[in-house]
Amino acid sequence: MNVNKINTVTLSFLMLLSFSSISQQDEQSSLYMFNPLQYNPAYAGSRGDFSVTGVVRSQWVGIKGAPKSQFISMNSPIKKKNMALGLHMSNDAIGSKNRTSFYGDYSYTLNFKHFRKLNLGVSGGGEQLSIDNTKLIAHDPTDVQYLATFSQFKGNAGVGLYYYTERFFAGLSVPRLFETSLKNNAVTLSNSFTKRHYFLTAGYVFPLNSVVDLKTSVLVKMAENTPVTADVNANLFFYKKFWIGGMYRFNESVGINIAFQMKESLMFGYSFDFVTNGLSRINNSGSHEIMLNYSINRKKAFGSPRYF
Repeated sequence: MNVNKINTVTLSFLMLLSFSSISQQDEQSSLYMFNPLQYNPAYAGSRGDFSVTGVVRSQWVGIKGAPKSQFISMNSPIKKKNMALGLHMSNDAIGSKNRTSFYGDYSYTLNFKHFRKLNLGVSGGGEQLSIDNTKLIAHDPTDVQYLATFSQFKGNAGVGLYYYTERFFAGLSVPRLFETSLKNNAVTLSNSFTKRHYFLTAGYVFPLNSVVDLKTSVLVKMAENTPVTADVNANLFFYKKFWIGGMYRFNESVGINIAFQMKESLMFGYSFDFVTNGLSRINNSGSHEIMLNYSINRKKAFGSPRYF
């Protein structure tokens, strides 16, 4: 299909996607530290309460066809000791492509001395990819590929480990174990519909004084034949109520994020980041993300507030 130049911005953006489609395959989130279940099923039940988290992200605002993502996850311990169940879903739209995923999660907790815990997690579900090429502008409007619209579902599964204490956590996960291809009418369009991604995360909370804590965290994302990427965050936590901090995504962007515990059961968060790579030459208003978390029947696993 010959794509006509819609405008300089859109064409540049589509070219960028062609070089970074694998690294951007999994939905991106700057508030990942508030929604770990999205990439690690072992996080289920670790808070000790029923928790629901919703995240909405608009990336590179002002660029036509830029990614727009929505996430929702929920998890809770169950009556059976040391077990928990969860559910996480996401929707991600980039240009003419839309991917919707949904997974159920299960975790089992191993307890050790001094309030140390290790969660083992598995997830199962799948994702639906829809492509509507009519959203693009072609040189030849009768082009069969231009007119093509199709949708395909692929099942998958994930695994994860999540170790945590009162002030430290570390996790390793593979949200999608099976690599799959994309086909239309027996024709293979892509051999990387689903690439296997590895997520490594860790964090520590440093008490600075009686009212301020410093929470640091990092999320490392790895996939075959792609550069390793990492998000590094540092947040100040005031009076166990208010978070404010900065984020750096290697070779891509920097940003700020805030979160406020409005009630014991309700938390609001917001992040803004702007690109620092070649995309910064294309006019855009950065990326915006909003998070809302609701928790009920909280049973604190430790004698102090939970930091993650």
